[in-house]
Amino acid sequence: MEAIVYEEFGGPEVLRHTAGAAVPEPGPGEVRVKVAAVGVNPVDWKRRYGWVEEFYPTTFPAVPGLEFAGTVDRLGEGVTGLTVGDEVLGWTKTGAYAEYAIADIIVPKPAGLSWETAASLPVAGETAQRVLDLLGVRAGETLFLHGAAGVVGSVGVQLAVAAGVTVVGSASESNHAYLRELGAIPVAYGEGLADRVRAAAPDGVDAVFDAAGHGVLPVAIELLGGGGPGGEAPAKERKERKQRKERIVTIADVDAEKYGIVFSGSLGDPEAVRAGLTAHARGAAAGTLTVRLADTLPLKEAARVQELSESGHVRGKLILIP
Repeated sequence: MEAIVYEEFGGPEVLRHTAGAAVPEPGPGEVRVKVAAVGVNPVDWKRRYGWVEEFYPTTFPAVPGLEFAGTVDRLGEGVTGLTVGDEVLGWTKTGAYAEYAIADIIVPKPAGLSWETAASLPVAGETAQRVLDLLGVRAGETLFLHGAAGVVGSVGVQLAVAAGVTVVGSASESNHAYLRELGAIPVAYGEGLADRVRAAAPDGVDAVFDAAGHGVLPVAIELLGGGGPGGEAPAKERKERKQRKERIVTIADVDAEKYGIVFSGSLGDPEAVRAGLTAHARGAAAGTLTVRLADTLPLKEAARVQELSESGHVRGKLILIP
C-alpha cells in the first residue's frame, strides 16, 4: 500500500514515500479503514523529532498521523455495530499517513460532511474538549485562550462560547476578525499581553487555555494572581496559589512542570472521546462547529506539508489525501 514511513528521528528529510508498505490486519476489537483524508497536526512533526515520546512512544518503522476519515474495509474479531463500507472518522493505531490504517476509536461520518472536514475534527475536537473539561469552565466565567485562531484554539473558542463562557483570545491582528466571527474578544500577541487581556476582561479571568506556547505561562499565572515565590508563603496562601494554577492548562509548553502547570497531551477515556467526536461531527455537519481548512495535498507531499505546519504560518488545517 501507499504510505509515508520514517525509521529514525529527525527533520522532514527522514520521511519516505513508498508504494510497498505492508497492509495492516485488524486484531480483536479493531477495524481496518481505507483512508480518504488525513489531518496533519503539529504533534506529527514533534513525534518525528522524538520530542513527545512520553505521550506517543515510537516503534520503527513508523507511519505518522493520528486522525483520519475513510471507509471501513475490514472488521476484526468481536467488532459490532459496523459493516464494511461504512464511512467513519477517528483515531488510528498504526499511523494515518497511509492508504489503510487500523483504528479502534471511530464514529460514523454524517452524510454531507466532507472527507476533509471529517479528518480535521478528531484531534482538534478531543484536545479542545479535554482541556475545557480539565479547566472546568462553566457558563458566566471568562476564559483566556492563547493561540485562539489555530485549529485547536478555534474549536476551543466555539465549544466554550457555546457553553456560555466569555472567551478572550490571543492571535495575530490579521486573525482578529476571524475570532470575532467565532464569538471571542481578540487581543494581540506580544509585550503587554497581560494588560490587553485585563482591558478586554475588566472583571478578571477565571481560567487559561494555552494552545500556542511561546512562554505565555508566566502571563497566565499573573492573570490568575498565582505568581510569586511559594516556599516561604503561609500554607493557606500556597494552597490558594496552587488552586489558581490548576485553572491553567497548556498543550504547547514543555516547561509546564517548572511552573506547576498541567501539561495535557494524552488521549482521554475512549468512550468519552467517541461521544465527543460524535457530537463534534454532527455539529460540523449542521454548521454549528467549523474548522478552517488551509490546503489539501497528495500524501506524497507529506514532508513539505509538515514543513508548512512547523513554520507556524498556516491559517487552518492541512489535509493529506492518499
